[in-house]
Amino acid sequence: MSLDAPIHSWPGSYYLTSNKRWENGTLSLSRSAVRFVSNQTKETLASFRLSRITEIKMESSSLIFSTLTVLEEGNVKHWFGSLKPNRVVVYNVMEHFWRERLLSPTGSEGRSGVPGSEPSKGRELINLVAGAQRRLEDTGRVLSYQGEQFDSMMQGLEKMDSDLGVADKLLSELESPSWWPFSKLPWKIQQEAKAEDVARAAVAASKESGRSKVIASIPAVVSKDGDCDLKPGCLLILPSSLEVRDAACRLLHRFERGEVDEIRVHSPYEITVRQRFIGRPDVRCRLLSAKMPEALAVLEMQYKKKVEFAVEYAAFRATPVSSPGDAQAAILHDGLLHGCHEMEVPMEVPAGELSQLQVHVLQPAMSQAEAQELKQMLLQLKSLALEAETELERQDEALTVLTNSADQASMTIGKHTCRIKKLL
Repeated sequence: MSLDAPIHSWPGSYYLTSNKRWENGTLSLSRSAVRFVSNQTKETLASFRLSRITEIKMESSSLIFSTLTVLEEGNVKHWFGSLKPNRVVVYNVMEHFWRERLLSPTGSEGRSGVPGSEPSKGRELINLVAGAQRRLEDTGRVLSYQGEQFDSMMQGLEKMDSDLGVADKLLSELESPSWWPFSKLPWKIQQEAKAEDVARAAVAASKESGRSKVIASIPAVVSKDGDCDLKPGCLLILPSSLEVRDAACRLLHRFERGEVDEIRVHSPYEITVRQRFIGRPDVRCRLLSAKMPEALAVLEMQYKKKVEFAVEYAAFRATPVSSPGDAQAAILHDGLLHGCHEMEVPMEVPAGELSQLQVHVLQPAMSQAEAQELKQMLLQLKSLALEAETELERQDEALTVLTNSADQASMTIGKHTCRIKKLL
């Protein structure tokens, strides 16, 4: 993924303190930095990292000119004005990504380290494994819900078998002569009907509890029906629907799983969910979030055929990768290979460079603490993978039972249909 690809851009102006004038240009926000480029000279007038921001405010210049100010470390203040569509939208988006950057586990590293310094190879590998662990946990939650669906289907088939048994008894009574004395007593029929109603209510309650479980929840900046006014909110991913809520957790719209027609991915941090209608406008919700990559991993599994990647998404991919697993494997291999190359010692060393070489060799690519942390994370990954394998094997067995039960139910229904036709 290219770190310089802008997540969002807005036309506006920037105040040049040295010249005491406003310069028109484009304000862009990337995953880790903010940049303003002039329209005339194409020169970068301001560029700073999100980790260096200490305050974002909406202020007024000369009492009437509405502006957005960003205070950087070192008491450096940047003024942005004439932002389109308005400064509130820009503030909501920038404040969201800045806050999530500060709250992220790696958000404080850039502040404590030297400006512009890169994390160590060990830390990069740990972050990579942590991302894989989060994806595997999301996959485990989806597999768990899928297993609950299989269990519910099994209960439905058992109920169907029970109903078919009752139908068989009733058909036998209808087929028997009128003078046959061994018909079923009415009070037994009422008891069986009550028991069936209780079982049906229990199945409905279990389905309702499964529908209300939250698979993933992420804070986001949302807009509805093409409105350019982005406001703080959140996205809830449920087993049977997608819920878009505002900052007060009030429901803006619920997309039932079967009603979602398209999920367009504009970038790893921006998506649009669409529900089409005939005779009235479509319902669209646009969402931007710093944690959208975590939600995309779940959405791609739940709505695999409805997720579409927009053309602009290609800008966030530095190199084409066939799958996320291949990308992680490639990064892991490059990191280990680079670390091994850094540890190589030439056969012949010039006389004046021995001390410098010794210092270079004594600096490992990964510290002991990082290696221990990576080992623990790999053990957790192995445990999660084994649990996922066990659950998949259980679901495979359940699918076999479901297939056999469905075939048997179909044969029984066919026999009952023939018997009913004979009675008619």
